[in-house]
Amino acid sequence: MTSITRLFDFPYYQQDKYTSIPDALTTKQNGVWIKTSTQEYIAKANAVSRALLKMNVQKDDKIAIISTNNRTEWNIMDIGVLQTGAQTVPIYPTISEDDYEYILNHSGAIYCFVSDAEVLRKVNLIRNKIPNVKEVYSFNEIEGCKNWNELLIHGVDTGNQSEVEDRKNNVKTEDLATIIYTSGTTGKPKGVMLSHKNIVSNVLDSASRIPFEAGKSRALSFLPICHIFERMILYLYQYYGVSVYFGESIDKISDNLKEVRPTVITAVPRLLEKVYDKIYAKGTELTGIKKKLFFWAIDLGLVYEPYGKNGFWYEFQLKIARKLIFSKWKEGLGGNLDLMVSGSAALQPRLARVFAAAEIPVMEGYGLTETSPVISVNDMRNHGFKVGTVGKVIDNVEVLIAEDGEILCKGPNVMMGYYKDEKLTNEVITDGYFHTGDIGIFDEEGFLKITDRKKEMFKTSGGKYIAPQLIENTMKQSRFIEQIMVIGDGQKMPAAFIQPSFDFIKEWGVIHGIDVGKSNEEIVSNEKVIARIQEEIDSLNEKFGNWEKIKRFELTPDIWSIEGGQLTPTLKLKRKIVMEKYIDLFHKIYN
Repeated sequence: MTSITRLFDFPYYQQDKYTSIPDALTTKQNGVWIKTSTQEYIAKANAVSRALLKMNVQKDDKIAIISTNNRTEWNIMDIGVLQTGAQTVPIYPTISEDDYEYILNHSGAIYCFVSDAEVLRKVNLIRNKIPNVKEVYSFNEIEGCKNWNELLIHGVDTGNQSEVEDRKNNVKTEDLATIIYTSGTTGKPKGVMLSHKNIVSNVLDSASRIPFEAGKSRALSFLPICHIFERMILYLYQYYGVSVYFGESIDKISDNLKEVRPTVITAVPRLLEKVYDKIYAKGTELTGIKKKLFFWAIDLGLVYEPYGKNGFWYEFQLKIARKLIFSKWKEGLGGNLDLMVSGSAALQPRLARVFAAAEIPVMEGYGLTETSPVISVNDMRNHGFKVGTVGKVIDNVEVLIAEDGEILCKGPNVMMGYYKDEKLTNEVITDGYFHTGDIGIFDEEGFLKITDRKKEMFKTSGGKYIAPQLIENTMKQSRFIEQIMVIGDGQKMPAAFIQPSFDFIKEWGVIHGIDVGKSNEEIVSNEKVIARIQEEIDSLNEKFGNWEKIKRFELTPDIWSIEGGQLTPTLKLKRKIVMEKYIDLFHKIYN
């Protein structure tokens, strides 16, 4: 059996343990799901490696991959590059041309592989500013651009496979595997250097927490593979012999779920919020006994506690709710989904409860790009799941809570450092411990709970600390609020910028016979809308101390998005940019 010490060992391990999985990697092309077996995956990766050697790619060269969607080619390129001792530099497709330019120059990438015409257009705009990039290849067929198939053809001759084997044998587990540029909420992206050991150890040390039926599970992958969360999960899928199907896009997830009928998906909280909101909206359209049963089931789900803690009568009712209501939720998500893994941001406890009640448990985990990424994760088995926490720390990883509450992490998963930035590396890693910048606590059972971001906490002029994420996550429970940013650093009281849920407000207006207006500008200035959102704020404010309550707010007509600059590619708030964008509203609140 292949021992796994380097990332490119995973497909070989899969082939050894599960023979050849026919749909190891599957991508939809022109309406048809194209399957790639484990054997074909390895063969194509080797062809890529042979071609790269013929193209004079050396150990420690950097090769960039920019793909709008997850696809089989990404994984083949990844293994093909790593086998040569070179490193991959995955880049978010939605970042600005300036960031493209910065990352391609800072990393020194010599080749760039893009997915489609739109990404190629952005790269071509800066082509004369990235002199180190020798050539750009595309996965899609694009006129005037070299195609990645040229590498497969170039590498069809196996004459130099022995050289590939030599390169593989010379790659050590401690060697650099990839540089992942964090999207960052401020400043230039930071290049996180992750070794083979960093990621391999994280896969193997997390594996026991994920209840896969080895060789029999099926996954739908749609979170960006350029993010370490989804990428590490893809290696984990390979380890467990999971068939991986790549979603076409976020917009088509609903269709893809029904087609693929996966047993597992990974998701970010914002997506789960949207799934829940969609289900809830359908419930409001029901009438009579069906509507009463639907909301009875939801109320039951919202107080769910695992392992029968709510007692016999609750479990009896839950059994009925699962049969009558929740089974339909599951069917809407493909029918086979029995596990969702969530990361990137805090999951609202109500969602953790209601999905677990519906027998689609969300295993919330915690980690950072710098920790490859998993530090802790929930596990439904063996009483390893607790709502409102990010689970227990994984094997071989040590976590300490510093005096100021910051979470410190030590283990084989902690990054090598930031590329070309020793000063910043030394600031965040001391005595082997990585300073996460997150504030957290361990409860009496050893579950880790994240309370806020250290850098995002602020003080009011009265000297009271405000944890904005905690307040924001609570306020987003309102169906009227799509996005919210709590402000008030150095001010007398906390306030907020709010992007309303425009679609929901339009529906609400129709149901209640209220003319809310047609444009977003009309909606945010509508007195009845403002008054209704004030009601929501007042109600949710009751959960907080007087100094934490949102005293004032302003609505924004913009849809907060990655393209608009308000959100990072992992859908976190870019607080500095949001503040700059709405500085007039800030002055309106505090003047």
